[in-house]
Amino acid sequence: MELNNKAVVVTGGASGLGLTTCRELAAKGARVAAFDLNEEAGRVLTEELGEKALFAKVDVTDADSVAAGFARTLDAFGAVHVCINCAGVATPGKVLGRNGPLDLAKFSQVININLVGTFNVLRLAAEQMAKNEAENGERGVIINTASVAAFDGQMGQAAYSASKAGVAGMTLPIARDLAKLGIRIMTIAPGIFDTPMMKGMPDEVRDPLIQMVQNPKRFGDPVEYAALAEHIIRNPYLNGETIRLDGAIRMEPK
Repeated sequence: MELNNKAVVVTGGASGLGLTTCRELAAKGARVAAFDLNEEAGRVLTEELGEKALFAKVDVTDADSVAAGFARTLDAFGAVHVCINCAGVATPGKVLGRNGPLDLAKFSQVININLVGTFNVLRLAAEQMAKNEAENGERGVIINTASVAAFDGQMGQAAYSASKAGVAGMTLPIARDLAKLGIRIMTIAPGIFDTPMMKGMPDEVRDPLIQMVQNPKRFGDPVEYAALAEHIIRNPYLNGETIRLDGAIRMEPK
């Protein structure tokens, strides 16, 4: 699928990987709808990108909120061609810590945002994509974001790893569900990326993490995530798979 004039929804689109993806895809001619809770960051993005972008305050765990975001997107752009799910949280917590067992509400919150929220958005995106005219057999592309923690999560990441493993695990069955509609789905599992949050970490936190990366010996650049998302959109034979984007990192227990 070519990007020029296509409508792309990006959750978590006002910060981190989502923000960079919005910028990069808009530069390639796409129109981007950033779904996020941070209204100030969303305003800054729309001022930067102008008519190529809109912001919708969206809670991915709330069906009505997501539906309203898609309604705004359709009003502005007339269609939804691509959906990229970047919204998520990484709240840590050991199964049994100093204060006892992990609060079940905290575990559920991570699952609800990262896994249920991702599905909530993609199901409504697919509904709109199914209405598109097929372009070389394609009506839409969905890209979800998992994490290398889905495969080698660290201590304190039970909830996060479970949520991201769920995102990876639902990729193939969703690809099968949507195949007859001409909608593809892929998942990117990033390693550690140099987002603003990570840039603010002290060297004693950053350096051991960098040592786990094999090559190149650094954190990922958010532009590299956006570049992979762009390639997935353009390459029609990528479907139903999870791609690790991680410099061959394998996370140690802690």
